[in-house]
Amino acid sequence: MVGACGDGGATTAPASAEPGATQAASAEPGATTAPELEGSISFLHKYSDPRYAPYFEAVVAAYMAEHPKVQVEIQAESDQGVKDKLRVLAASNTLPDVYFSWAGDFTKKFVRGNLAKDLTGDVTGEWAERFTPAALEAYTYDGKLYGVPITLDAKYMVYNTKLFADNGVAVPTTLEELLATCDTFEAKGIEPIAFGNQFGWPAIHFMTQLNPYYVPAATLQMDYAPETGAFTDAGYGKALDAFAEINSRCLTQGANGISHEAAQANFLAGKAAMHYIEAVEFFALTEKGGAPADLANNWDFFMLPAPADAPGDTGYLTGAPDGFLVNASSEQLDIALDFLNYLTTLDNAKKMVADLGWLSPVQGSATADNTFPQNVQVIEDIATATGMAIWLDTVTHIDVANAYLNGVQAMLDGTKTTADVVADIQAAAATAKAASE
Repeated sequence: MVGACGDGGATTAPASAEPGATQAASAEPGATTAPELEGSISFLHKYSDPRYAPYFEAVVAAYMAEHPKVQVEIQAESDQGVKDKLRVLAASNTLPDVYFSWAGDFTKKFVRGNLAKDLTGDVTGEWAERFTPAALEAYTYDGKLYGVPITLDAKYMVYNTKLFADNGVAVPTTLEELLATCDTFEAKGIEPIAFGNQFGWPAIHFMTQLNPYYVPAATLQMDYAPETGAFTDAGYGKALDAFAEINSRCLTQGANGISHEAAQANFLAGKAAMHYIEAVEFFALTEKGGAPADLANNWDFFMLPAPADAPGDTGYLTGAPDGFLVNASSEQLDIALDFLNYLTTLDNAKKMVADLGWLSPVQGSATADNTFPQNVQVIEDIATATGMAIWLDTVTHIDVANAYLNGVQAMLDGTKTTADVVADIQAAAATAKAASE
């Protein structure tokens, strides 16, 4: 899951379409159908945080202003809230017309349950061509498209350039160099990597990146699918060993009792040299996002480096788009599709980048005119990746994801060894495989 978004409370309300209520984002020519559309749809997203919700409220209001006979009911949840709500709604077959879903097995379970519409014949032509191909690929299963991406995210190590320069430290290009860098900062009394793992996902993001370095891509693909997963490759244990080494030499100790936000505050205050975060969090490192000038003017990023002798693919980058699915049973498919088309126009994507500081999978949406330099650079970096390593806790079956979450937390506490965790993962994979037969 993408844990960078805040926890804001759940809300359910139709967005106001009163004149002047929002600054309407203009649609591209041909982006939406004529205003004869009539009816109502429900729209569930996970951006209830008051920093993010107004953007979606504004776009919905603008859409309804263009389509006065259409009502869009917004259901806004937090990360965990949307997981819980989707579980309940899926069980009762009462999913909203348009609903949020992470890429990976999280979406595949809706596909397997015939709860997500096949969008292959709908997202075509200009609409399909707007997106970075990798973003659509993340929501494609067995050659069919099931999701429309809204954001693009990736995981990077951000670092305080002033601390690096003042201490004569170069940006590490291998895992071995990263560990040595941590030793240097530790010896100088500077926390190497600010880290909080209270809710488990920050450690899982490390594992998401390390697994492709130690395990061949074809093996990962087989193991991440519940029908064929076994996790017997020795690389999984080596990846866990690498994380254990990173923890002992680089990370904040006692991290299971520290929130990610508290760790980030230490980095913002210049108390830590590095912090492993998502690109959607980059905005928080700018003055506009609330960062102190000393940090806002002195930070950059690099990909978590691979070991020098990595047997896997070192070009894979942790990250994924977030997106929306359409309820296969929706009685308002025309409105649902038209609304998603409107939500992902270039104009609205540019507005999202400018207002929220997020990355959009819509090509051309991030420019020097509407965002800060690091956001433009990260788009260029993502384009060079071999592929996206989707978040481990959403790409795998929930049993495997929980085995990783619980196992890595136990490693941090010192209550489980690498061998223990590998055994737990293999047992979970066997359970998931049996359930899929």
